[in-house]
Amino acid sequence: MKIDREALHKVAHLARLEVKPEEEAALLASMESVLTWMEQLDEVDTEGVEPLTHMTDEVNNWREDVAKNALSREDGLGNAPSHDETYIKVPKVIE
Repeated sequence: MKIDREALHKVAHLARLEVKPEEEAALLASMESVLTWMEQLDEVDTEGVEPLTHMTDEVNNWREDVAKNALSREDGLGNAPSHDETYIKVPKVIE
């Protein structure tokens, strides 16, 4: 599949990337090779193949959710760049 400069610039704009003129040829070739590979995947017969929901059959071993005081308030506040006696101070983000 051929991709033109206009499509390259559109994809770059959507991805918020700046493409320099000297990079265009390499990027066009790279994108064309990816699209060619995707076209090859379309040729594979997937009739009767169940879609994957997980890559392995492994199951998570969940631990019991038990509350405990692993870090004291003083130790936690000691790691903060700015704090008072009780809370970590952060910059205001909502007016």
